[in-house]
Amino acid sequence: MSLPDYYEFLQISPNADLETIHRVYRYLASRYHPDNPKTGDPAKFELLREAHNVLSNRATRAEYNMARQRETPNQDTLSNTIDFMDSLEGELNRRLGVLAVLYFRRRSNPFKPEVSLAEIEDRMGFPRDYLEFTSWYLQKKGYITRADNSDFTLTAEGVDFVENQRVVIPTLNKMLTDGTDRLTEG
Repeated sequence: MSLPDYYEFLQISPNADLETIHRVYRYLASRYHPDNPKTGDPAKFELLREAHNVLSNRATRAEYNMARQRETPNQDTLSNTIDFMDSLEGELNRRLGVLAVLYFRRRSNPFKPEVSLAEIEDRMGFPRDYLEFTSWYLQKKGYITRADNSDFTLTAEGVDFVENQRVVIPTLNKMLTDGTDRLTEG
């Protein structure tokens, strides 16, 4: 039996502080509470309560994180080989990294090509705060889109960009060739 991914469900980083966990819990509780006639969902509300109980307690969160780590094999992140933090070049590399992750998912699973923000964060190896501007830009360019569940998918324009630019942009080509194992897991 696999462990539920509470971080993914809450759409928070595994490094999120207690205040963030409480804030997200309150927001989602109002949305999923069974008394909410428009968006109430008893199953999601129960999962939300379970996630909050586990993650808001230091001891149970540590146990959960250890079990989660045992269940998820260690994977190298793109940030081990590509610089994503350098100001302008780092931003360009973040865009290319997101496109590469989504490209591999689209190619390997065309019927379910969505990738969650948490999964992108894990694959690339840095917090989602760095992805806000990146995802906004890629959406405005038409390279990616967000599904109703907030997961990202690569558009046809995004596929064209990746395939046309990989020969021109060495970093993108490196991500698509050297990063195959990291990008396709999951």
